[in-house]
Amino acid sequence: MNADAVSDARERILAAAAELLAQGGSEAMSTRAVGAAAGVQAPTLYRLFGDKQGLIDAVVDYGYRRYLAEKTSRAPGPDPVDDLRRGWDLHVEFGLTHPSFYTLMYSAARPGEAVEAAEQAGRILTAMLERTAREGRLRLPVALAAQMIRAAALGVTLTLIAEPPATRDLTLSGCLRETVLAAITGTAPAPEALTPAALAISLDAALPERPDGFTAAETALLREWLNRLAG
Repeated sequence: MNADAVSDARERILAAAAELLAQGGSEAMSTRAVGAAAGVQAPTLYRLFGDKQGLIDAVVDYGYRRYLAEKTSRAPGPDPVDDLRRGWDLHVEFGLTHPSFYTLMYSAARPGEAVEAAEQAGRILTAMLERTAREGRLRLPVALAAQMIRAAALGVTLTLIAEPPATRDLTLSGCLRETVLAAITGTAPAPEALTPAALAISLDAALPERPDGFTAAETALLREWLNRLAG
């Protein structure tokens, strides 16, 4: 098999595996099913990827590269913090659009080993944070800020993936995004994140147990209203 044929077979196998993953999750991505969908024999698949884990690693890299293609298609904007916001939203959107890919990308990683495409995504985030730091708007070290953003974005995306689409509340992502950005930059949340629910939660937390000038009944009624807004 010449180099072009090898490349073609590899791409067909990865495309077939990606389609099976999207349709039925990782359980549907057996080597037999992938080989049948790609029109290749098992020896070809094993020669190209070694074993099932090698195929999984290649599919993870394939998924990351799809993610990077979307992430790098936009030119940097004038505000690096807004770029961080857009990067966060793109990360969450990719996860919700490709849930099986996303889950596999982050569950298949082995301790101490990094996918090259994942490292490239990390470099993009680091560059955004370094630009923020150069403008004097970062209050934490770049490495720590990057870890906070990655951990929070991963957590909220997996949480939203686990929710039924019909009841999924995307305000969770926006609130957590603004909380993290406020922590690493020391700035106030973006106005669009200050929803009535978020403001009600903040006011409820800031109120003393018995505000001055309020009766016990008025305080109870105020907290009931705030809880309704927050809920």
